[in-house]
Amino acid sequence: MSSITIRIPTPLRPLTGGESQPRVEGSTVREALTALESRHEGIRGRVLTPEGELRGFVNVFVGETDIRRLQGLDTALAEGSTLSVLPAVAGGSQARRRRLAALRSEIEEIAPAEVASRLAAGALLVDVREPDEVAQGSPAQAVKIPRGFLEIRIEEFASEPDREILALCAGGTRSLFAADDLRRLGFERVVSVAGGFSAWKKDGLPFEVPRALSPEQRERYGRHLTVPEVGEEGQLRLLDAKVLLVGAGGLGAPAALYLAAAGVGTLGIIDDDVVDRSNLQRQILHADDRVGTPKVESARDHLLALNPTLEVRVWPERLTAANALEIFAGFDVVLDGTDNFATRYLVNDACVRLGIPNVHGSVFRFEGQVSVFWPGRTDGEPGPCYRCLYPEPPPPELAPSCAEAGVLGVLPGVVGLLQAVETLKLLLGIGEPLVGRLLHYDALTAELRRFESSRDPECAWCGEDAETVELNDVAFVCATGS
Repeated sequence: MSSITIRIPTPLRPLTGGESQPRVEGSTVREALTALESRHEGIRGRVLTPEGELRGFVNVFVGETDIRRLQGLDTALAEGSTLSVLPAVAGGSQARRRRLAALRSEIEEIAPAEVASRLAAGALLVDVREPDEVAQGSPAQAVKIPRGFLEIRIEEFASEPDREILALCAGGTRSLFAADDLRRLGFERVVSVAGGFSAWKKDGLPFEVPRALSPEQRERYGRHLTVPEVGEEGQLRLLDAKVLLVGAGGLGAPAALYLAAAGVGTLGIIDDDVVDRSNLQRQILHADDRVGTPKVESARDHLLALNPTLEVRVWPERLTAANALEIFAGFDVVLDGTDNFATRYLVNDACVRLGIPNVHGSVFRFEGQVSVFWPGRTDGEPGPCYRCLYPEPPPPELAPSCAEAGVLGVLPGVVGLLQAVETLKLLLGIGEPLVGRLLHYDALTAELRRFESSRDPECAWCGEDAETVELNDVAFVCATGS
């Protein structure tokens, strides 16, 4: 089966939820159209007869060639092929013209020059053009919502029915229909920008050409682009993001793989260890032929093989009080994949000092814990730091190492993936991160429990009267002395 792009013309886009270039799997044109029907019921009937033949008023092209000149619906498709569906159009009907005339009599139209004063008064400018049109330029103040998604997404930006909304399209026609849709949703003050973006440019008004994903990136991250909470803007945020993983072991391995796959643009990894055969039961970044190789080098090679567009920075050294602040500086999130208390407290202290969220994970035999320690949070309620929850490490006899206590190999995978999820939520600014909450997972009972945690007002590091404390290497030895 090949991955195929199908270009959907405007008259058929209501059947695809506004999607203009869906991707499907299929080896022939017929299979591709059948796959499209499985996603968007009803569209196949607009292209094919009940007997499964191509309708006389529809043409389908593979690239630039009409399939009637090939093998028709049985034309074989190669990986990456593009199908274009082109029905006959009449260039506008009397009914459409009558409807436009009616809308112009009902909906206020303003010149592009009037937009600035309306925005200053609190209006919202919505560019309802398709992404390929917006890529050519758009007013900087506009939110971009393709018309096919307008009803679904408008309340993300305008929840008050009395807020004035200015609809902008290419030439001032689609914006009238979009304005009518918004009125039907209950918005009371909807305006169309006459002449659309063409008039905007002609009047010499400022606009920006937004940064856009490359075709290769759109293909790689296509499943993200269809998620409204991510979309192209969110994917660009991920590509600009920097995440530091402390440890390339059981927790860091699965987290790093999924963060790399998700397109986090810069991944940093610090670990002073080398790959040991006993690691391979759970540390899936590494392989048997890399035993004896520094873990950071093994991790970098694996991650770049998965996603060669990323930047991977590595530090084959131990994290200490002397290097922590320098290494952490500039990263957006730190993911704590450490396996010892000394480093865990140091990670906490450096994150508190720099105001960076610390995505914590820990495992023991069949149990795991995940939380986000972020007392420096500014976009919501600040949370505790690790020292608020655990002011001091346990005595050595209560803290056996993984080598002593053992761990179910898949458990770090579960916890590391939960850490990756929390990291992506932080980078995208979506959902409710585990700030002030501790998630406990018991693999034997398949139970997830969430516990509330709060800041200690007397914490020496993040409390109300906390003063700047020098970082120190915490002295701690586990029960096995390792």
